[in-house]
Amino acid sequence: MDLGIAGRKAIVCASSRGLGRACATALAEAGCEVVINGRDRDRLAATAEELRKATGAKITPVAADIASADGQQALLAACPQPDILVNNNAGPPFRDFRELDRSKMLDGVIANMIVAVELIQKVIDPMVAKKFGRIVNITSGSVRAPIAGLDLSSGARAGLTAFLAGVARSVAAANVTINFVLPGIFETDRFRSNVEATVKKRGISYEAALKERVDTVPARRIGDPDELGQACAFLCSAQAGYITGQNVLIDGGAFPGAF
Repeated sequence: MDLGIAGRKAIVCASSRGLGRACATALAEAGCEVVINGRDRDRLAATAEELRKATGAKITPVAADIASADGQQALLAACPQPDILVNNNAGPPFRDFRELDRSKMLDGVIANMIVAVELIQKVIDPMVAKKFGRIVNITSGSVRAPIAGLDLSSGARAGLTAFLAGVARSVAAANVTINFVLPGIFETDRFRSNVEATVKKRGISYEAALKERVDTVPARRIGDPDELGQACAFLCSAQAGYITGQNVLIDGGAFPGAF
């Protein structure tokens, strides 16, 4: 399927690995010029080279901490007026909410809510002016079904969802969409670290902890990041202009609700 976005410029945050990399890959395959981002310069450079070879697309790596003003400036210097923005950032580690002090809570809200809002503030008016923009925020399935131990992540991401709900409707007439992708369990470093936290907390084997998590998924498997990447690319497509303000849950059927 031709997504109709060949030649478009995209920024994908936190994309040297995991779900961000999968989104960057799918957009590059669709013909976009992609700016990728991460804090590990060497890993980022390796990812950029691998994506160039795999897709033939123009890939620009920007090593930066996007929670900082300087990091955001570097990202937008590489792509001042993106057509597509994929917000993605690692969440706070798995921990009991009693262990969270004010500093940790503020860091979590900055990383998983404020950074995305700040980037959207910087890119949305040029999108409106040219009558095309696609913004996808990768949040978490825990926004719909909170998980004890990921309370800070769930709360910050749910805050982002509510914050942008009205914003999405305010720019829809300009063919600018804002949507959310809510991943369940996927084969990522983040998921593995959560399993390891369960191992330490409960004193069980990694295999047992992993099986417990997989058994909660009707699909009886862990998600492949490329599956999420392709869904993200479709939400960025020319054909997805009538989809906005939506939360797309990709979790193998784990959430039990009908709506």
